[in-house]
Amino acid sequence: MQTSSSAGAAADVAGQEYLAFTLGAEEYGIDILKVQEIRGYEAVTRIANAPDFIKGVINLRGIIIPVVDMRIKFNLGTPVYDQFTVVIILNIGGRIMGMVVDSVSDVTTLLPQQVKPAPEMGASFNSDYMIGLGTIDERMLILVDIDKLMSSGDMGLIEQLAT
Repeated sequence: MQTSSSAGAAADVAGQEYLAFTLGAEEYGIDILKVQEIRGYEAVTRIANAPDFIKGVINLRGIIIPVVDMRIKFNLGTPVYDQFTVVIILNIGGRIMGMVVDSVSDVTTLLPQQVKPAPEMGASFNSDYMIGLGTIDERMLILVDIDKLMSSGDMGLIEQLAT
């Protein structure tokens, strides 16, 4: 029989699953539990006066959802839309939204010891949205706190989540 403390310890060792995706030359990871589905990139309807990183909106089975291009948001050069470009449909705080990324690679389980804290980069780089760096052999995933990023004031997509 497991006690609650040993069950909690087993959950810690089990690790957390992250969806790995690419933006430019870098690989990122977000909590798989925030992902509702993954779709191929399709044309979006532009919204007048929206920030550049908000590509527009799409109709997802009768629900109009905003779509954010993460390459533009993170200033990673001009986005290229090809057969690998995907939209990750997220459910954050009950709000559905899309996130355009260059490609999705896999779902990875990271144990707590594989997650290193984000390095201090100084005032020129905002690391508020970084959980840390996940290391798998020679691979390194930049782990993004997608809740914090999508509810940030500069995104303006959802009300700031209560902490």
